[in-house]
Amino acid sequence: MIRIFKHYIPKSLLLLSSSELAVSAISLYAGMFIRFGQLNVEDDIGPIWTRALVFALVVFSSFTAMGLYQRHLRDGLRGMFFRLAVAFGVAFVIMSILFYIFPDLLLGRGVFGWAFGVAVAGIVLARLLFIKLVHRESWQKHILILGAGEKANLIERRLKRKTDRRGFNILGYVVVDGEPQEVKEHLVIRPDMSLLEYCRQRDVDELVVAITDRRKQFPVDELLDCKLSGIEVVDLQTFFERQAGRVLLDILNPSWLIFSDGFSQGNMRAIVKRSFDILASICLLIPVSPIMLAAALLVKLGDGGPVFYKQVRVGQNWKLFQVAKFRSMRTDAEKNGAQFAAKDDDRVTKIGKFMRKTRIDELPQLFNVLRGDMSFVGPRPERPQFVEQFSQSIPHYSERHRVKPGVTGWAQICYPYGSDEKDTIEKLQFDLYYVKNYSLFLDLTVLFQTAEVILWGKGAR
Repeated sequence: MIRIFKHYIPKSLLLLSSSELAVSAISLYAGMFIRFGQLNVEDDIGPIWTRALVFALVVFSSFTAMGLYQRHLRDGLRGMFFRLAVAFGVAFVIMSILFYIFPDLLLGRGVFGWAFGVAVAGIVLARLLFIKLVHRESWQKHILILGAGEKANLIERRLKRKTDRRGFNILGYVVVDGEPQEVKEHLVIRPDMSLLEYCRQRDVDELVVAITDRRKQFPVDELLDCKLSGIEVVDLQTFFERQAGRVLLDILNPSWLIFSDGFSQGNMRAIVKRSFDILASICLLIPVSPIMLAAALLVKLGDGGPVFYKQVRVGQNWKLFQVAKFRSMRTDAEKNGAQFAAKDDDRVTKIGKFMRKTRIDELPQLFNVLRGDMSFVGPRPERPQFVEQFSQSIPHYSERHRVKPGVTGWAQICYPYGSDEKDTIEKLQFDLYYVKNYSLFLDLTVLFQTAEVILWGKGAR
C-alpha cells in the first residue's frame, strides 16, 4: 500500500492506473502515426501532448467513475469487461462533447478513431496482464500475524475473500502463550526458533500484532529485534485501516484514537473544504437544473402533494439543520414515527423509486451545501432520534459528527444502505476512516466513485 494524502492505495492499482494513463496518451500518437505515417505534424495542427493529456485524463476519469480502480472489485472477468465497455463509451461521449466545445482539440475523426482503437486494445491487454500477475507470489507482501486468539480471528472473519487479500499473503498465525486459540489449527504456526529467525526464514515483510491481551504475554524484545532488523511491525487496527479502508470498532480503544495520526482540524482545512464544496455544488447545479425541474414536476403530478421533503438532521458538532430532498414517499409515510427505509418499501412512490435509485431525490441537498449546513462529501446526515439512540448503544458513534455531513461519502460508496443497528455499525467504521484521513484527494476519490454507485444502483432503497 502507498499512502497518498493520508489515503491508502494498493501499489498494484497505482501501477495499473499509471500504465493505463500512459497507454491512453501513447495511443493518440499511435493514431496519428497510423493515419499520417508520421508524428511531425505539430506545425500544422498545434501541440499533440495537450490532446494526449486530455484524452488520457478523460479515459482515466471514466474508468474511475465506473469502479475499475476499486481495491475489492468482485465482478469477475465478464463483469470487468462490461465495465470497460461502459467506461470506453462514456469516454467517447465526453471526448465528442469536448471536441464540440473546444474545436482546437480535434485531430480529425480518423486520428481519433485509430487512437481510440489502440487505447481499447492496449488497455484490455494491460488488464489481462494485470490479472495474471497480481496474484503471483513475487507480487505478494508476506505477512505474519502475531496472535491466534479472538483479535487475530477477526482477519479470517473480515478478510475472507481473495479480493480482500489482493497484494498480500498471510503466512500464518503465531500462537502466543496464555492466549486462547480461536484461529483454525491448520493456519496456526508454532515456531521452534526465535521470531526473528522464523521471519528471516520465511521472508516475512510485515508483522501484524493481533494479541488479544497485551498486558499478559507481550514479546517486547522479540518484536523490537524484528523492527530493528527491517521488518515492518503494525498493530491490528492500522492493518485493517490500510487494507479495508475502515476503522474497526471491535478493537477500537481511546488510546489509538489519541495517539494515531489523523483526525486533524484547522482553519486551512476548513477553508479548502468550504471552497471545494461551493465550487463543486455550483458546477453540478448548472447541468442538473433541468433534471431537478423535471423531477419537481413529476413529483407534483404524481399525487399532488408537496414537491420537497424537509426533515431535521444532525450536522457538524451536533448542530441541527433542515435537509431538503425531493419527496419520494407518500405524504403519510411516517404517521407511525421515524423509521429506516426498508427494501421494497411500500411507502415509496413510483417516481420515488426511480429517484432513489438514481439519487435524484438528494439533489436539493446541494442548496444545503451552499448554505454551509452540509459538505459535498462526508458522513450521511442522520435524524436526531437515531443519533440519540445510536450514541447510547454504539461506542464512538458521536465522533462522526466532528465533520459536516455530506451529500455523498466514503461509507455510502463502500457499504449499502443501512436499515438497522448492525448496518449502522458497519457504516460507522467507514465514516471514522473518513474523519481520520480526510483530504481533498479523498473527497475527489469519493466523488468519482459515486458515479459508479449511481450507475449500478448500489445501496438505493
